[in-house]
Amino acid sequence: MTTTLDRTGPRDLAATLPARVSLTPKTTLAGRLDGAWWPCSRDLEAELPALAAALVEPWGRITRVTVNPTRWPVVPHKVAVDGRTLHVGWFAEQHPDQLILLSFTVGRWDLLVIPPETAPAAAARLMAAASIPGNALTAGALMANEAVIGRGIRDAVRREAIWEGEGGACMTPFGDVMGRSALPQPGNGWR
Repeated sequence: MTTTLDRTGPRDLAATLPARVSLTPKTTLAGRLDGAWWPCSRDLEAELPALAAALVEPWGRITRVTVNPTRWPVVPHKVAVDGRTLHVGWFAEQHPDQLILLSFTVGRWDLLVIPPETAPAAAARLMAAASIPGNALTAGALMANEAVIGRGIRDAVRREAIWEGEGGACMTPFGDVMGRSALPQPGNGWR
């Protein structure tokens, strides 16, 4: 299988935009995740410099990153960040929607990685959920929950569109559309 990356669009976009990241506030409640990151593309070489720059103040200098290669078409071994090198590794055992950041002097942080193609409303929900102090949900659980929530929202929007398209037809208690013959007739005391 061959993977082709558009080297102009995402890199230009990633270089001009700040990292879209939401971090757990510093509290004594430790959770499974330390926040969430919503990259603009699946190009790690273009996305990691902005992420590392955004994390310098709250977490210090990030020296190593690990990802699962399932979600990233190309995993570079090294990425240049502000005149230094950020080492990138991969582990197939790591959850595909998780990014591990390491610093020699400060520690380790786990971020939920929200796919770049995620709708803004869903990304906002995921970023908020991953940033709750003491959150016990894993990256996989958050993504699965969002898939269910997203499916429910899409179904509700679809039902509303059907309702509007049918002129606001009445529904039975079982969710079936009632035909006009099931409605009371005006001559039978109904107005």
